[in-house]
Amino acid sequence: MLADDEALLRKALAAILPMEGPITVLGEAQDGDEAVQAVITHQPDVLVIDLEMPGTDGLGAVARLRQHRPDQVVLMLTRHARPGVLRRALKLGVRGFVSKSADPSHIAMVIGMLHEGKRWIDPDVSANAVVDDCPLTDREADVLRVTGEGYSVADISAQLHLAAGTVRNYLSSAMQKTQTKTRHDAARYARERDWL
Repeated sequence: MLADDEALLRKALAAILPMEGPITVLGEAQDGDEAVQAVITHQPDVLVIDLEMPGTDGLGAVARLRQHRPDQVVLMLTRHARPGVLRRALKLGVRGFVSKSADPSHIAMVIGMLHEGKRWIDPDVSANAVVDDCPLTDREADVLRVTGEGYSVADISAQLHLAAGTVRNYLSSAMQKTQTKTRHDAARYARERDWL
């Protein structure tokens, strides 16, 4: 199953991957919501999904899929190998992480490895993760991520299923760690450093 909002890349992979090995493309999706439905419907061996898509992004789609197919094998494609994203993806059980600029033969090889139960993270992604200097806890990062989308404390509380006081504590701690005065500045600061 292929999920990517860039139609040209998605269609190219759908055409090329079967020529690179014993791969059958069961379907395509142009966003995270379509990807979730397509995986539930077609039950592919491997989901190849873009990290950054409009609406529900790749990580959001994988998080939702875990409720329906906890063992779904996932290969994530990205243009930007950000350490914080890698950490979140691995926690969600993503088994492969490859640059969107990779050769289709490499992507096909990784799909085969993942299907055999192995893992693959491109070396440049691994190198960035090793030098990750993010001081934020996972929950602080979660709160800042939602803050960056313009939500109020009450909205963040509801979305993350946390008490408003807990959200305020996480925001306060994140602002101290980023040495910023507002939660929006803290979110911006964290995004600029690829911590979210």
